[in-house]
Formats: sequence, C-alpha cells, structure tokens
Amino acid sequence: MKTLRRLLLTLLLALALPTLAAAQVDINHADAKTLAESLNGIGLVKAEAIVAYRNANGPFRNVEDLAKVKGIGAKTIDANRDAIVIVTAPANPHNAASNDRPYAAQ
Repeated sequence: MKTLRRLLLTLLLALALPTLAAAQVDINHADAKTLAESLNGIGLVKAEAIVAYRNANGPFRNVEDLAKVKGIGAKTIDANRDAIVIVTAPANPHNAASNDRPYAAQ
C-alpha cells in the first residue's frame, strides 16, 4: 500500500512539474514582484536591481544581458533560461489601441 501511494505521489509530481516550469516572464516589462515570484534564485532585492538596471540602460536584448545586473551570474541565468522571454515591443496597450480608433470627421 505504501508503494502504491509513493508511486501515485511521484506520478502526480511528475505531471505537475512541467506545468510549473511552463510559466514565463518578460524581463523587459515585468515588475519586481513578478520577477521575484517567477524566477528561481531571484528575490525581491535582485528583482528590483533588474528593474533599476532596465530603467537606467534600456531593455534587455538577450537573456545573457542579465549578467550585467549586480548579483546575477551565469548559474542563475541558466537556471531560469526557459522561464525568461524577451519582448522588445512596448507593453503599453494604449499605444496599440490608439490606431484602432475610428476617424472622427470635424
């Protein structure tokens, strides 16, 4: 009976892990709280450093650019490579929507 429970628990964990690993975060637009919650080995202090670096230097062009942030090294980047996405387009939905407004004749 114990073996069956262990097998069932192992199976459930194996099915749940890909779901947890599938969550991705855009490091060019996410806030510090989201970064800290989404990335392994990144707490709020490092997440705030990522946001500060991004605000001072512009968007990240690739995942490896995270190494320019103090306290983030290759191991942290490698551990999170699958969870990180780079989106360079503006995240402001109002910019995209402004082109959809109907023309108002004057």
